[in-house]
Amino acid sequence: MSSSQSTTKTKKGQAPTKSPLLEGLNLAQKEAVIHTYGPLLIVAGAGTGKTMVITKRIAHLIIDENFKTNEILALTFTDKAAGEMEERVDRILPYGYVQLYISTFHSFAEQILRAHALDIGLSPDFKLLDSTAQWMLVRKNLDKFPLKYYKPLGNPTKFIHALLQHFSRAKDELISPADYLKYVEDLKLNRDSELIVGGVKVENDLRNDELARLEEVANAYHVYEQLLLEEEALDFGGVLSRLHELLTIRPQILEQYRNQFKHILIDEFQDTNHAQYAIVKLLAAPKNNLTVVADDDQSIYAFRGAAISNVLQFKKDYPDSKEIFLTENYRSCQAILDLSYNFIQQNNPNRLEVRLANTGLSKRLKSNLDEDGLIMHLHTNDLHDEARTVLNTILTLKEKNPELTWDDFAILVRANDHAGTFIRTFDEAGAPYNLIAPRGLYSKPVIMDLSSYLRMLVDTNDSPAVYRVLTSPISNLTDSDLTKLLFWTNKKTLPLFETVKNAVTLDLPKESIEECRRIVNLIEKHTALARRTLVSRVTYAVLEDTGYLKNLANEDTEENRKTLNYINQFYRKIKDFEDQTDEPFVRDFIELLNFELQAGDKGSLPIDPNEGPESIKILTCHAAKGLEFSYVFVVNMVDQRFPTRQRNEPIELPDALVKEISVEGDIHLEEERRLFYVACTRAKKGLFFTSAESYGGTRKKKVSRFLQELETLKIIQLGSASEEDSTPLSKTKIATIDAKKTSYQFPPYFSFTQLKAFETCPLQYKYAHILKIPVKGRSSFSFGKSIHGTLQKFMEQIKIKNEAPQASLFGEKITQAPNNPTTSLPVSLKELLEIYENEWIDEWYENEAEKKSFKEKGRKLLKDFYDYTLKNPPKSKYLEQRFSLKIGDYTLRGAIDRADDSGNGITIIDYKTGKSKNEQQIKKLKLQEQLYLYQIAAEEVLNEKVKAMTFYYVEDGTEVSFLGTSEDLEKLKKNIIEQIQEIEQSHFPETPDPQICRHCDFKEICEKRML
Repeated sequence: MSSSQSTTKTKKGQAPTKSPLLEGLNLAQKEAVIHTYGPLLIVAGAGTGKTMVITKRIAHLIIDENFKTNEILALTFTDKAAGEMEERVDRILPYGYVQLYISTFHSFAEQILRAHALDIGLSPDFKLLDSTAQWMLVRKNLDKFPLKYYKPLGNPTKFIHALLQHFSRAKDELISPADYLKYVEDLKLNRDSELIVGGVKVENDLRNDELARLEEVANAYHVYEQLLLEEEALDFGGVLSRLHELLTIRPQILEQYRNQFKHILIDEFQDTNHAQYAIVKLLAAPKNNLTVVADDDQSIYAFRGAAISNVLQFKKDYPDSKEIFLTENYRSCQAILDLSYNFIQQNNPNRLEVRLANTGLSKRLKSNLDEDGLIMHLHTNDLHDEARTVLNTILTLKEKNPELTWDDFAILVRANDHAGTFIRTFDEAGAPYNLIAPRGLYSKPVIMDLSSYLRMLVDTNDSPAVYRVLTSPISNLTDSDLTKLLFWTNKKTLPLFETVKNAVTLDLPKESIEECRRIVNLIEKHTALARRTLVSRVTYAVLEDTGYLKNLANEDTEENRKTLNYINQFYRKIKDFEDQTDEPFVRDFIELLNFELQAGDKGSLPIDPNEGPESIKILTCHAAKGLEFSYVFVVNMVDQRFPTRQRNEPIELPDALVKEISVEGDIHLEEERRLFYVACTRAKKGLFFTSAESYGGTRKKKVSRFLQELETLKIIQLGSASEEDSTPLSKTKIATIDAKKTSYQFPPYFSFTQLKAFETCPLQYKYAHILKIPVKGRSSFSFGKSIHGTLQKFMEQIKIKNEAPQASLFGEKITQAPNNPTTSLPVSLKELLEIYENEWIDEWYENEAEKKSFKEKGRKLLKDFYDYTLKNPPKSKYLEQRFSLKIGDYTLRGAIDRADDSGNGITIIDYKTGKSKNEQQIKKLKLQEQLYLYQIAAEEVLNEKVKAMTFYYVEDGTEVSFLGTSEDLEKLKKNIIEQIQEIEQSHFPETPDPQICRHCDFKEICEKRML
């Protein structure tokens, strides 16, 4: 993007007086948006529009201040928050862009590290380990750890999670194993020095034991880091600590990114750790155009009072920073805001309002809504009554207010384990609900069916797995059939599978014997397949051969969509496993699954509160942050449920190593209060607290101290639910309150592939891009990806080595290394073929002979391509250049394979690995439209003049070049807008055609196919 693309022209440093971006903003918001240079602290209360301010500030810097999109770095904490921020900025920008740096801290750090991994001795292809993979790494190498205290004989794996959590905390504080070991060594050398652990002084008679424990932990940390190096892997904490190391010891790289990022914005600054803040300070210096947005009262992921310590440290680091306070609330009525404010003041003096009193900061929020709020406490006899009372209250509110939808209600629990009774109550009553939880994939029925089937293929004697398969939708056996099969299994003490194989000898109906024969044939077929092919291929075969996918795809219900989503998550897990292992077979995957379950991993799930039809949302208070609902029920408000009992870290960092500012007070209780504050400020119109006398057991539960504090503050009066609130629920009553029909979520971005799928067949588009049904791979696709990846890496290496003069890592100038004397290219043919080996995708080939044939074919193609490149040395200006392009009100995303500098313009080159086509064939199939889209992107986003566009057919080295006229490009734009509008209104009907259906990925499951 260039400055000529901006719609409002100003000189840098001069805020526009009449920018459209400022419309609808209050004075404080406007001031935050147009602040130009220097550090800025925005203290933004709940519901004060902080996300809008951040996104409009980014847009202001691009549109009004003429900064390029890649000169602004915005960091936040979750992929969801980063995605929403990017979508908002995209909607505001009136044109396309090459790249927006809006991401999580970890994603940004990983991107930079992969680009410069070799500069600190890492492999650019390092593996990123999640918590389960870390646990497995330690578990498999446990004997290498010098553990005594943390390796009890009865349960040697007991402390693995605790140790990993401790190592992560050390990395948050930028404490290396060498730092830790030196600290312990210094303690041993200075035995008279004071030893503080967890804020408590260690007495002399315990000192030797404590030193031995600390030394054990430090040595374990060292071993763990060595294992990561050997595995060419990093954990999430290591990504940040190694990025800090890179920026610290490689000044030239630091200078590169300082020059690139002219402005840095940090959301949820109160939750940053020491490592994250240290990285930000390095990048922001020396100009310090750094904007941080914080609310200490909403800090629910902090450690040891980081909620205010980060902001206090920011004020210390940047004493001349500008402060802006956002206090006008656009979400909640005043009564809810007053309750929340009066409650959270109990955390004083550990709040910014007290610590920054000299700045005039007041955190009392003022509602922009002119309506009364509803605040109630409902107390019932037991947990079941509590759940029924909540649902009855929702039904009453819906009946009195017909405009309300199920989406207007949320049940907030302190922990996911507390949601069970509410779920069962809603199920019994037929009330629509959506449990929003980040874990639990492995317990979903369809995943239990699939994993049981895979376990059975590894060991057909696994009778529990066989039983699960026989009771799944895969099987048509009746309960009576299963009873007889189990009877004979137990009587003859045979594995269940053997009984099924011999079903013909049992007293079963003829159709049941045929069903047993069908199931046995499937299992034997897939067992043979599992011995010789990839787990993804076996899984797809199971889904296809059993009819599982077909049944889900051809009956579009909300339950089926959820099931398909779970299958997608599981299939993605399998693909990730295959990418990271040399033994990607069923047996190895089941071993991984067993390890994960042993480590306590329940399987991750994406959180999307807006997904699916209308429903009551059930989620934790943590997951509710950033969301809002008309009516909120904070449930289980009893002693030891909310607030929870304090749980110290299993292994605490020594105080002397902690770099964050520590604060006095009950840190746990203050964090629980902040979590309660977050829960309360999710409500717009009504806030209900519920509790019960009994939650099982003989002792009555005390009401939460938080409710008692609210009563003491004269905010609410404790009371009981009326009898009618806990009366039995009626499904008929719920059925009269209709939910909206299921609708799919319109995508924020489109790709050329999506549009072509819809144009080919709307039902194909639905299968691929809405239901996201897994597809069977093809050898031609695997081969094409292998060649594309190889050519991309090859061209990248040529471009990198041709750039001269280069600056060294330490700042001095160096000259270009001489080219290989046997070639005029800086990358040899041998290196190209080595790249090919690394990029080769070993999937979906029918047999070894086909795979060998394709691989040899690839070597020949690449040798020919190398000879061609020798004669036509590339001048690549862009490689795999990603773009976002605005066409009308819609955004299209794509990537240009390659664009070469042609003097006074560029030539766009797109590699094709299929059979070559002439210009007439290309036009007949409308293949040129893809390059027309690239031409538009190059001209409007990259600001380049396009001289030619070329399809390069790798198989025979032929080229077909052309250039779109202005009429061609305008016609394509018009077609794209019309097509997307049609997608918006479509019911996705099938358009069967033998020529199309024959090559469709979904022909095996589509009942409308025409072959």
